[in-house]
Amino acid sequence: MDDALLSAVTAGVRLVELGQPHFTGMPCSPNHPGFRMSLIRRHGDMVRPDGGSAANEIIVTGGHVGTHVDALAHVSHGGLLHGGVDAAAAQTGGAFTQLGAEHIPPLLTRGVLLDVAATHGVDVLPAGYGVTAADLQAAADRVGVRPARGDVVLIRTGWARHFSDPETYLGREHGVPGPTPEAADWLAAAGVVATGADTTAYEQIKPGAGHSVLPVHRVLLVDSGIHILEHLDLERAAAEGLTEFVFVMAPLRIVGGTGSPIRPLAAVSA
Repeated sequence: MDDALLSAVTAGVRLVELGQPHFTGMPCSPNHPGFRMSLIRRHGDMVRPDGGSAANEIIVTGGHVGTHVDALAHVSHGGLLHGGVDAAAAQTGGAFTQLGAEHIPPLLTRGVLLDVAATHGVDVLPAGYGVTAADLQAAADRVGVRPARGDVVLIRTGWARHFSDPETYLGREHGVPGPTPEAADWLAAAGVVATGADTTAYEQIKPGAGHSVLPVHRVLLVDSGIHILEHLDLERAAAEGLTEFVFVMAPLRIVGGTGSPIRPLAAVSA
């Protein structure tokens, strides 16, 4: 192991969860099939000669349910994926032959938390609020950090506090706060490799509008090749005052998929 890395680990590292747990009935976007888990074998269904028994489950889920990362195959515009890849041709056969989830990189890089809610002096941003580039700049200035090339930038709106209330969290009636296209342009100009938020969609969802259009996904995934993380839980990180940290993420290598569940973590000194 690299001496500097080994020294950092042996000095003591603490991991802070940045994602939500997966469970049957958890809130998810109406665009995706929900998460379901059920035991298909219980202890005692089959007992081995030595008295041992095993239980196991079946899991059915969409690739964009719970805390997850978007592959570049997820969104197209004008029939094209990132880099001008023809979306129709790439998806022939039921799986993407280009830009699928198996190409999402594992990440061990600097993470930056931009707490927009705290910058506005509130616990949770209002439903339907559009997070602007000025909001991100103000959040960065507040803690003295500046997103740079290769970073992962996480935006806290406080909306994870509604995760146990699916009706409010999904915002069908009143909307959900989220970044605007100009905020996405600001992040793209900084050269970030990925960005995420604590909501069901990394978008400003206006009251009654639903997920009808995804302009921020177009700016990030299609135009810029920047991966998107959704359904984060940034409450603990914010409560601990994290602003810069080592960000760790490992997606599943789902060949031809459009997204993958993840368990993102912030690594900080113990």
